[in-house]
Amino acid sequence: MTAFAALFFDCDGVLVDSEPITHRVLQRCLRELGWDLSLTECEFLFMGRAVKDQKARIAQETGVEIGQAWLQDFRHHRDEALRSELQAIEHACDVVKTLHAHYPNRLACVSGADRGKVEMQLDLVGLTACFEGRIFSGHEVAKTKPAPDVYWAALQALEVPAQQCVAIEDTPSGVQAASSAGLAVWAYLARGQEHGVCTVENLRAAGAQKVFGSMAEVTAWCL
Repeated sequence: MTAFAALFFDCDGVLVDSEPITHRVLQRCLRELGWDLSLTECEFLFMGRAVKDQKARIAQETGVEIGQAWLQDFRHHRDEALRSELQAIEHACDVVKTLHAHYPNRLACVSGADRGKVEMQLDLVGLTACFEGRIFSGHEVAKTKPAPDVYWAALQALEVPAQQCVAIEDTPSGVQAASSAGLAVWAYLARGQEHGVCTVENLRAAGAQKVFGSMAEVTAWCL
């Protein structure tokens, strides 16, 4: 008998080590608009949040109202870098494939990112089959993370009760989204990798019941 009705995995920072790549590209694109942020500052401001939802802050800092063309250009350069450099988070692929065998059709990838990015990344690291038909994008609901909407959509699609599910997240905004939807939340924070808003204190304050340092730990807790 398995421990949960379903398991929900964030993508960026949980399954794939995409955040440094994405924020490096974002840093460069914002510098071209006149906002010269360090990489640490960029991560602090944008980690776990959709760039499209930060239009007002970008306009405040640059005087430029970014539109769809700018967003498409950013995503194009981001995706080029991801295709060239992306790696899976250590142990994540083994964990997902093991749990997929025990939770058939009850693993979902629930991301705040755009669907194209999520599907591309899962394909690059060989995890698409584990989440086929159960990939949820925050860009396709009324509000993305930290709002709970994308988790509500996933719960409804899988027809499972929130209180019998767990979400694996890595940012305070993601933890808040899953917790607000009623799920138990475990937060992955690689040992020695606290950065920006991603600290043990912030993750716990957002609602994480566990903060753990290796994805390998997840398998034992879920079987």
